[in-house]
Amino acid sequence: MKIDLTGKRVLITGASRGIGYAAAQWMGQAGATVAIHYSKSADAAEKLANELNNGSFVIQADLANPQEVMQLFAQATRQLGGLDVLVNNAGIAISSDDAGANRQWLADWQMTMRVNTDAPALLGKMAVQHFAANGGGRIINISSRAAFRGDTPDYLAYAASKGALVALTRSIARAYGKQNIKAFIIAPGFTRTDMAQDFMNQYGEAYALNDIALNELTEPKDIAPTIAFIASGMMDHATGCTIDINAGSYVH
Repeated sequence: MKIDLTGKRVLITGASRGIGYAAAQWMGQAGATVAIHYSKSADAAEKLANELNNGSFVIQADLANPQEVMQLFAQATRQLGGLDVLVNNAGIAISSDDAGANRQWLADWQMTMRVNTDAPALLGKMAVQHFAANGGGRIINISSRAAFRGDTPDYLAYAASKGALVALTRSIARAYGKQNIKAFIIAPGFTRTDMAQDFMNQYGEAYALNDIALNELTEPKDIAPTIAFIASGMMDHATGCTIDINAGSYVH
C-alpha cells in the first residue's frame, strides 16, 4: 500500500537530523510540502529541502525561546498556506548529575522542559486553534520509551519531559476529536541518532544492544514510515494511541 501525502502541509521540528530528517524525507517523497525546522544545523536542513525539491523550505528557531516558537508556527503556516500535520520531534537530553549542585540540576531540568515539553505544548495549542478553524488536522508527538519505563538517574528530566508529552497528547486526542483533530504518540527506544550517541558514548553501545530483543539498534528510517502513515489519515481511529518502536526493549 502506497502512502500518498499529496497536498499535505507539514511542520516537523528538529528535521535537520535523526528521526525528523528521515520523517521529512519520507513525507516529502510521498507528496507533502514540509516546513523543515532546525536549531543549529542549517546546512543539513538546506540540503534536505534541496533534495526534496518540492517547495519544502527551512525555518530556524530556538525552541527554548517561546517567542521564537510562536514565530516558527506563524511563519510555517504562512509559507505553507495553512497546516495539516504537526510533528513535534525535536528534543534534547542533558546528562545531569543527580549528586551535583542543585542550581545546575534545576537549570538542566528547566532547559529540558522548555524544549521537550513547553515548545510542543505551545505548538500543539496553536495547531489545535488552526485546525479547529480549518477543518481539522493531525499532531504527531515523538515521546520516548523513557516516558513509560523511566531512565537512568542522570536523565530524570528527559524521562519526565517525555512523560508529560504523553499526557498532553492523550488530552488533545480526547478533547478535540469532535473537531476532527487527532493526536498520536510515537515512543522510540534507543535509536541511532546524535542524541542517542551521546548516551552511548557515556554508557557504551553494548548497554543499548543488550537492552533490546533484536540484533541491531533502531534507525531513523525504521520510524519514519509510521509517522508518514499516521499523517496520511489511515490511522485516525487510533487517535490518542501510543506506538512503541523500541526493538523489543519492553513490551506491554
